[in-house]
Amino acid sequence: MPLTFQKEDRGTDPVGSLSSRASSLSRPVLQKRNPGEPLRIALLSYRSNPYCGGQGVYVRYLSKSLAELGHAVDVISGEPYPDLDPGVRLIPLPGLNFYAYTKPARAIKDRGLHSWIDVREWASHVTGGFPEPYAFGRRAAHYLISQQDSYDVIHDNQSLAFGLLALLRRKMPLVATIHHPITRDLQTALSGEANWGLRLLHRRWYSFLRMQKKVAPRLPRIITVSNSSKKDILRDFSIDPDRVAVVRNGVDLEQFAPLADVQKIPGRIMTTTSADVHLKGLQYLLQAVHELQSFVPDINVTVLGKPKKNGPTARLIPALGLQSRVNFVTGLSTRELCQEYAKSQMAVVPSLYEGFGLPAAEAMACGLPLVSTTGGALPEVVGDAGLLVPPADAGALAREIRRLFSDPLQRRELGNKGRRRMEQHFSWKRSAEKTVQVYTEALGRSHADS
Repeated sequence: MPLTFQKEDRGTDPVGSLSSRASSLSRPVLQKRNPGEPLRIALLSYRSNPYCGGQGVYVRYLSKSLAELGHAVDVISGEPYPDLDPGVRLIPLPGLNFYAYTKPARAIKDRGLHSWIDVREWASHVTGGFPEPYAFGRRAAHYLISQQDSYDVIHDNQSLAFGLLALLRRKMPLVATIHHPITRDLQTALSGEANWGLRLLHRRWYSFLRMQKKVAPRLPRIITVSNSSKKDILRDFSIDPDRVAVVRNGVDLEQFAPLADVQKIPGRIMTTTSADVHLKGLQYLLQAVHELQSFVPDINVTVLGKPKKNGPTARLIPALGLQSRVNFVTGLSTRELCQEYAKSQMAVVPSLYEGFGLPAAEAMACGLPLVSTTGGALPEVVGDAGLLVPPADAGALAREIRRLFSDPLQRRELGNKGRRRMEQHFSWKRSAEKTVQVYTEALGRSHADS
């Protein structure tokens, strides 16, 4: 297939000829902002799956809460796109979206290669890399430079892409969220893999970290979601501590709430695995369930997520004889997810590491008793409202799960305690207010540097 790069194409003009559509896409240009006036915010997210994974949840609820505070928010996102509140505008920046296809060639056939960004995205993907942050960053920079006077502040959601440096060179006020450094994901993947060939593939897939390590230290202001993540960011990305602010995530306390009219399923455990990787610790939960079969005859697990075809989880389940006890669900609405929580007798978060731990917060908001590891920031979220065990310890998980199944009173007490903790300490309104404080600091610094 011949490559013909046009001046205005999807790759360099991702919303479809930006120059011709700028007037329809942009809000009225704000020439000068006075203190206290509503902000015009561009919230960037290279992928925003609304049903699985923390990035789509973060973008959805933060943008909604910022809009409810009176600010104008545009979410600029790659595919998959987020589910946004009506008060928030989506500006789509489509790429090649390889993960929506079983074969890369099909993506090329459907979408074509229209720019060097597309070519680089394709070449990286077919050689085992993860090109989305880089490619999205270039497309986002192209769009934002064309709209330079339309936003007061730009907020990147962990792309940490080279394209951000082009915005900094133009003195555009920039804030970035780093939920946790992806260095931890790579370390955990390597520690759980003995095959040298697969270790090489892991290193290739995570090669975008070289870009993030170069970009992150140059960003003027960074938000992270826990003290645990801040410590890891300072160590792995060599960032000035004064540039990093901790703003914890919230939880939608109206949507994620106990449903008293839903009947519990005996022996049901709920867990979330947004990605079928070693970091999420699902294998240790499955080993614990295998160990508990004789003590809890009706034990079963509902997993929010999808196992990799022929991957470690898909092989482990039949090896442990758990085919009839494990059910995977994906694409649930928030209401359907809350119903799954309500059907369960407890939730388990077996992660080896979490930068925050939204599944823990959502389960607690639903009034579900929780067993969680102490991986990363999970103790900051759970506090004393759940049972905590060391990461990568199937025996400890089994012991605490068995303890909860045998004690209905403790399940009820922990469920109530978890709900109260979420109500008292975790709301998206509070997160949005603290995020705006960081924006204000970034704007002050930007003006001082002008």
